[in-house]
Amino acid sequence: MSGHHDEGHTIAGWAGSAVATVGTLAIGVGVIGWRPGIWLGLIALVAAVLITWGLHLAGWGKPPNPRSPEQRGLTVRDHSAREGHTNCRGCRLAGRRGSGYGQGPASGPA
Repeated sequence: MSGHHDEGHTIAGWAGSAVATVGTLAIGVGVIGWRPGIWLGLIALVAAVLITWGLHLAGWGKPPNPRSPEQRGLTVRDHSAREGHTNCRGCRLAGRRGSGYGQGPASGPA
């Protein structure tokens, strides 16, 4: 894995993390006394998963394999997400089984 520094910074990742953080904070407040916080936090955590998944399917996430250097920017959209990524659980759950970007080590530049 040397030479690969694809940390996965994407719009989908940041949005999902932000909503999940809010949900976790609400659960914490619920544990120390405000009981609706537990339920609101759990709803926010489910929303975080759905937001991240939806943005991934819209092309704002990343394929399961490392991206090429020109595809690593935060605002770079993955147009191959419409067909689906090989070995991607999120794409398979959405019924996408195509051969989009990120098929494996041979799909990127050598």
